[in-house]
Amino acid sequence: MSRIPLLYIHGMGGGADSRIPSILKEYYPDLVVKTYSFDPDQAQLQLKSWIEELQPCILVGESLGAVHTLVLHHSYPDIPLVLVSPALNAPRVLSFASAVALCPGVPALLGRIYHPRPGDRQELTFSPALLSHWKPYCSLCYNQERKDNISAFFGTRDHYRRSGIVSLRSWKRNFPEDSYSIYEGTHYMEEEYVRTILLQKIRSIMQ
Repeated sequence: MSRIPLLYIHGMGGGADSRIPSILKEYYPDLVVKTYSFDPDQAQLQLKSWIEELQPCILVGESLGAVHTLVLHHSYPDIPLVLVSPALNAPRVLSFASAVALCPGVPALLGRIYHPRPGDRQELTFSPALLSHWKPYCSLCYNQERKDNISAFFGTRDHYRRSGIVSLRSWKRNFPEDSYSIYEGTHYMEEEYVRTILLQKIRSIMQ
C-alpha cells in the first residue's frame, strides 16, 4: 500500500467532516481524517493503528489534536508534524476537571456546554474516570527528543491564549525559535490562512 500524504488529527469535538481537513482535501485528495475517541488512551491506540496502516508522510494536528500528535511523535519521531493552534496545556485543565466532575450534575452540565456540531464528530463524555486519563499528556507533549521536524501556527486572536490552554510562551520554552509562525486570526484558523501559510508549510515539507 502506498503512503498517504497527510493524516489529520482533529481537535476536541471535531471529526471526519471538520472544516480545515475538508479544505486541505482539495489539494490532497488522499488526506485521511477519522473521528477518534475522546478518551486519550483509547485515542492513542486508534491513531497508532491508523499510522501503521496508512504510513502518512505528515501528521497535522489541530488544537487538542496537537496533543495527540506530539505524543505520537515519541513513537514515530521521523514523521514531520504540523500543528494548528496547539492546545498543549489542555490536558492539565481536563485532568483538573476530573475532580470537579465528581460533583452531581457536573458531567451533564459540561456536556451541554461543550457539544459537537451535528455530523461525524467526536462524542464528548465528561466522566471523572475518563477526564483523569488526561493527566500525563501535558508532560508527554513537551518532553520531545526530536524537535527539528515540528512546526506550529498560533493565532493572534486565539481566545484560548488568555487562559493559557494555548500558550506561545510555553512553546518558546520547549521548542526551537524557528519552529512556530503567527497569523492574524483566531483559534480556528481561517480559510485564507489554511490556503496560504498552512498549505505552503505542508508543501515545503513534501518537497
